[in-house]
Amino acid sequence: MPVTDSVITLERLDESHLEAITALYRDPLVYRQTLQMPFLSAEIWRKRLAADDERVMQLVALHQGAVVGNITLEQFSRIRRSHAGSFGMGVARQWQGKGVGSKLLAAALDIADNWMNLRRVELTVYADNEAAIGLYRKFGFETEGRLRDYGMREGQWVDVLSMARLRRPPSV
Repeated sequence: MPVTDSVITLERLDESHLEAITALYRDPLVYRQTLQMPFLSAEIWRKRLAADDERVMQLVALHQGAVVGNITLEQFSRIRRSHAGSFGMGVARQWQGKGVGSKLLAAALDIADNWMNLRRVELTVYADNEAAIGLYRKFGFETEGRLRDYGMREGQWVDVLSMARLRRPPSV
């Protein structure tokens, strides 16, 4: 059942969203802040969806049925890392700064905490993406380090911050 408010609905990514998710990540202002390559095909997204792995939760944010954002949360499969996971997300440029990222991240962290029992959720974010860094800090993520020349973006090496949020067990 989708999570709804007056503007944004969250749903699990499915076949019906593939064209829209492909278009979302073809926008240069979206893919430049991710590790996605430009011009990904719908077939690549179809293959990612077809994996249908219980350790991967892919959500889309919809406004009047149109995809305006996406988040993928993945629990690590190695036994000694199964307490941890990571996520990646993108929000359409016209919806950035309007709460879509917060809604997606809140839903993913609810799943991480209450369904996957993850103690640690980690991410990398480009060091110059101040809006995303602010969002992650708002949700309790802390910077654990800076990885220099981590990725290539528009012909330039770019640093990322390694961030994580640790869920503390409830006090008894």
